[in-house]
Amino acid sequence: MIIGIDGSRAFLKDKTGTENYSYQLLKALAKLEQSSFSSKIDSKNQYIVYLRTQGDALRGWSGNFKFVELKWPRLWTQVGLARQTFKDKLDVLFIPAHTSPLIHKPGLKTVVTVHDLGAEYLPKMHQLKQRLYLKYITKYQLKSATKLIAVSNATKKDLVKKIGIDPKKIEVIYEGYDENLFKPVKNDILVNSLKEFDLVAGKYFLFIGTIQPRKNLERLIKAFSSVISSGTRNLKIKKAKSRDLSLIARDDNSKLVLVGSRGWLSDSIYKLPAKLGIEDKVKFLGRVEDKDLPALYSGAIALTFPSLFEGFGLPILEAQACGCPVLTSSTSSMPEIAGKGAIYVNPHSLDDIIRGMSRVKSQESRVKLVRAGFENVKRFAWEKCAKETLKVLESV
Repeated sequence: MIIGIDGSRAFLKDKTGTENYSYQLLKALAKLEQSSFSSKIDSKNQYIVYLRTQGDALRGWSGNFKFVELKWPRLWTQVGLARQTFKDKLDVLFIPAHTSPLIHKPGLKTVVTVHDLGAEYLPKMHQLKQRLYLKYITKYQLKSATKLIAVSNATKKDLVKKIGIDPKKIEVIYEGYDENLFKPVKNDILVNSLKEFDLVAGKYFLFIGTIQPRKNLERLIKAFSSVISSGTRNLKIKKAKSRDLSLIARDDNSKLVLVGSRGWLSDSIYKLPAKLGIEDKVKFLGRVEDKDLPALYSGAIALTFPSLFEGFGLPILEAQACGCPVLTSSTSSMPEIAGKGAIYVNPHSLDDIIRGMSRVKSQESRVKLVRAGFENVKRFAWEKCAKETLKVLESV
């Protein structure tokens, strides 16, 4: 079987969720042949991976992987990739991130992975071109695909509800996480790693992701400000449970660390700490190398991830694998992915986020969350994702 794969995002230097998915899944598919117990599964398949540019990252891949550079600076998918489907004798074309060619070789089977439909729920937090593309092009692409892969049951439900896709056409396949990288970092290694960022273990809340409105960072910063400076003053006392209030106390030593690239409509997020008078307590680290993430997770009070909407939420798994407690939202896919290893908050309620941040600091909560997190991540692996994806590709 000859499987074509859109690898245009897989080898980008600055990877977000969809780029990481593309890269990790490609690596996992390649390892299926190299693994002694699974070589029979994939020995009959050949892969043609289509790229925008070649690079050193392509060295060392299995012999059944061929990389083809398509030099189309504009309309890469709709012209370059579409044109190539008429040249290569593909049995199936796999698109790891939503966008497939509107026109392709007649009879070609297509499998498309859908990560989320956030623009349907939060239109004002997405650029106009994204909303128009979803409305007029993506919906047609998804309806015309042979099979869809959703990265969560939440995304599958959205595809059925928002676009009218037949649920039988959708397979749910969870992402994995890098098990070799994301492990607890302890003792002197942790201390020395955090020194590079001027941080002390146990003295900071952590957020990881693109700095943009849909991540709910303005509420997170306001909640943090309340927790460190005014305790219960900003809570709605009548609605709060006494056991929640008892956990909240002044803590001027804590910081809030936000890791990630600058996203769309982010100016107000960067300006907010100064407006609240806590600019010395909030650190924007920008994008950091993957190798530094395990230490940042391991030293944090908790991963604070109160996003308004997620199709999957990979930082949740990375944090749990590193022994980091997780606070996240009770909406979209996040409860499905985090399982019992998280404190859940209403992302639209500032008071609820305040209470959640205060609760996650208690030793009893932390012990339970870490234990539950380690158990939860056992459900996720890139090898499992690759096997299930290959099964779908071979079945169409």
